[in-house]
Order: sequence, then structure tokens, then C-alpha cells
Amino acid sequence: MNRKLSGHLLSALTLFIAFAMFFPILWLFMTSFKTEAQAIAFPPQFFFVPTFENWQTAIFDSPFLRYLRNTVSITFFSTVLAILIGIPTAYAMAYYPTKRTNSSMLWIMSTRMLPPAGVIVPIYIIFLNLNLLNTQLGLVILYAAMNFPLVVWMLRSFMLDLPYEILEAARLDGATLWQELRQVIVPLLIPGIAATSLLALIFTWNEFFLAVNLTSSLDAAPLSVYISTFKAAQGNLFIAKMSAAASAAVIPVLIAGWVAQKQLVTGLTMGAVK
Repeated sequence: MNRKLSGHLLSALTLFIAFAMFFPILWLFMTSFKTEAQAIAFPPQFFFVPTFENWQTAIFDSPFLRYLRNTVSITFFSTVLAILIGIPTAYAMAYYPTKRTNSSMLWIMSTRMLPPAGVIVPIYIIFLNLNLLNTQLGLVILYAAMNFPLVVWMLRSFMLDLPYEILEAARLDGATLWQELRQVIVPLLIPGIAATSLLALIFTWNEFFLAVNLTSSLDAAPLSVYISTFKAAQGNLFIAKMSAAASAAVIPVLIAGWVAQKQLVTGLTMGAVK
């Protein structure tokens, strides 16, 4: 009886935590269908007559699709670049370690913890001298470098969980280094690559600070910069329209997470059970 009660309490607590984490997204979506007066009303209004005016203004009467195209392009190419560079790096760290490998991994991951505000000035100067300001190429390179530590750390962990006997068998069969990586490691690592790619995609899609400081033109700025223009230009009177634009920006990531949830769970739990 006590075990059953504990199970019910744990389930209720899990549902409460899940709802608490999902509520901001739900509230954002609800606000996108309110009028501007209802969006800033206090106390908040939970019951209202929905309007589609905000979506019409934020999505169809604005260059939203242009910013969306920029975001998709920057996110895709930066993620692919980070994965392409991260796989051989993680391979070397996992299967050819040295006495400094652990220190190198800690140093690589520490760069991911560096606050962007602490490096924005030198990055801006470098981009200015290399003519990378207001370019998608600049953000692709920067985001790939930003996600590189995460990619290496996760892929190395996934590689260490693979059965080493498979690699020994491939080497006994005369597989070259390239064949071992391409025909043995990568196929077995697909769930881990999918999970890592999705996390890198989310971090890139949601990044704001670097984008708003390094881009401003319509040809290069991502959605995060576009969403900020509602508040920066108009203040709190356009919260509902900002919510509509933000909701539209969140939907692709939610769909990607839902489609790849099986690969994400499999990748994040690789090696959890021996």
C-alpha cells in the first residue's frame, strides 16, 4: 500500500514539474492570441476571446520568413560543421588518449562555460577586420566553435560506450583508420550523433546575445534578433505581437524535438545499462 501511494505521489510530482516547465511556453502561446491590452493586464487574463491579428502582423505582414530562412541556414551549417570537426576530435580523444587527454577535455569544456559578454569585444574586432560582421558565414563559424566543446564531450562519451571488440575485429580485418571511422564508428554512433546534433541545434537556434551584437541586416540576422525588435522599438505595448513571433520561432524546435525524441532518448542513454 505504501509503495503504491509512493508511486502515485511520484507520478503527481513528475506531472507537476513537467507542467511547471511547460507553462511558460503555454503562456507565451496564449498571449499571442490576446490583444495588447489583455497581454499586459493585471491580474493576468486566462479567459479571453482569441484574435489572430498578432500572427498576421508578426508573421505575414513582416519579413519573418526572411529571418526564418537565415536562422535555418545558420543553424544547419553551424551544426554540420561542429559535427564534422567534432567526430574526428572525439575519436582521437576516445581511442588514442594521452596523459593530457583528461586535462584537454576539461579545458575544451571550460571554454563552453565562458560568458559571451566577456569575449564579445575581441570577437567584434576580429569580425570587423575579417569583414564577417552582418554575415551568415560569421555566425556559422562562431556557433560551430561555440558548440564544438559540447559535441566533442558528448561524442567522446558515446564512443567510449561502444564495444571495443568491434574495433579490434575491424582492425584485424585490415580496416584503415578512415574505414574504421566511416564504416564502423559512425554507423554505431548514429543515435549519439542525432542527440548531439539536436542539442547543438537548440543552442544555436535560441542564441541571442552574439547574434544581436554581430548582425543587424535582414540578410544575416536570425529570428532571435527579429523578435527583439518588437520590444526594442515599441516597448511593452507590443508584447502580444512579440509573443506571436516567439511562438512561431519555437514551433520548429518543438517539432524537431518531437520527431527526433526516439533518437534523443537513445543517444542520451547510451551506455546507461551494461
